[in-house]
Amino acid sequence: MGKVKSKIVFICSNCGHNSAKWEGKCPSCSEWNTFKEEIIREGSRKPASSESWVSKNRSNPVQSLSSVTIEDLPRLPTGDSELDRVLGGGIVPGSIILVGGQPGIGKSTLLLQVALQIPHKTLYVSGEESAEQIRMRANRLGAIPEGCMITTETFLPKLLKDAIDTDPSFLIIDSIQTISTNTVESTAGSISQVRECAAELQRFSKETGIAVFLIGHITKDGNLAGPKVLEHVVDTVLQFEGDRHYVYRILRNMKNRFGSTDEMGIYQMGPGGLRIVENPSELLLSQREENLSGSAICATIEGQRPILVETQALVSQAVYGNPQRSATGFELRRMSMLLAVLEKRLGLQFGQNDVFLNVVGGIRIDDPAMDLSVIAALISSFSDIEIPQDVCFAAEVGLSGEVRRVNRIEQRIQEAARLGFKRIFISRFNQKGIDPARFDIQIHYISKITELYQSLFI
Repeated sequence: MGKVKSKIVFICSNCGHNSAKWEGKCPSCSEWNTFKEEIIREGSRKPASSESWVSKNRSNPVQSLSSVTIEDLPRLPTGDSELDRVLGGGIVPGSIILVGGQPGIGKSTLLLQVALQIPHKTLYVSGEESAEQIRMRANRLGAIPEGCMITTETFLPKLLKDAIDTDPSFLIIDSIQTISTNTVESTAGSISQVRECAAELQRFSKETGIAVFLIGHITKDGNLAGPKVLEHVVDTVLQFEGDRHYVYRILRNMKNRFGSTDEMGIYQMGPGGLRIVENPSELLLSQREENLSGSAICATIEGQRPILVETQALVSQAVYGNPQRSATGFELRRMSMLLAVLEKRLGLQFGQNDVFLNVVGGIRIDDPAMDLSVIAALISSFSDIEIPQDVCFAAEVGLSGEVRRVNRIEQRIQEAARLGFKRIFISRFNQKGIDPARFDIQIHYISKITELYQSLFI
């Protein structure tokens, strides 16, 4: 038997480019610091054995585009209304879905709940926990149906054969970093293994019509671990996020070939697993205190749903040298820009003050309409003047201090009125087309942040 040789190669985690030596910049995709070291064993490569499930008579004929018929995509409900919303109405058979998130955030719990409540046969593949551990967690989540199958197999060819024999509607793999195949001679979780296994699972999903869920780890930078091509291979990329110290979890859609990427699902983590949050606005505003400065409410839009969130700011004198800037749930550079606008347009000097900003609930908001509520919270904390409890905001702020319009303003106003707010500040450029008589709330139209300052803080 010949001696197995090994060699070291460096593979770009972004595009998969191979190099015999480490390079700071990838010559293929021009990304920096993306090369990862891998040990490749030569002479022990085995022929692919995972082809046994492929139909030998499959045919993909060439046809005219005009002859292609368009039909509504069939979708299978998961039994989870929030997941169905994010996916665009349900799971498309033959699709492959990647779910990423921080360790311990609840990815396995989410998909195990789906496996337990979905009205179809499911095969749950666990490469990180034993069958006994999965059963213990399932006991906490609810009743266990007969259609929920489980295996701890991590060898891809055997796993695919088990899936064919079981014939499930859904295949859940926890996680893709634990699966390996004999067509690549490297350890499980390496760039080569993740890329090869994902590509093989994609072929399996399209050929058999079985929908596949993949759980993926993320790096310390918040990106999905493994090669970037993993995100290109799959049909849908879901990001499960939140702070483990908070009970709220957010499911975002980063990519969806079968629907919109604007939707968002909200869950609450409890002893019995993840619970759907039907009315997130009331939940996020349930612990507000009266007569406190630095707190402002923003009417945001996440997907198709309006949500009211609380923005808290703390401005205090810097007693430890250099002033600190910190933002949780809001982009730090955006906060720095708004501080510069306040200094330039209102003359408020934040240079010698520490500034801290927090979006209550541990969620992250990217809506530009947050700007006006951040401005109001900063002014309130700086001046130590509280904002009335019945006031909310929804507008973007420009560099010259102008208050700019945001989209779907009527939904924001309606949600604020439904929750009992009496006044809302929006941009004057949103005034056209709005009938104030339709809403049980007083609408203030402003065009500059100086008008906001004069209305609430003078």
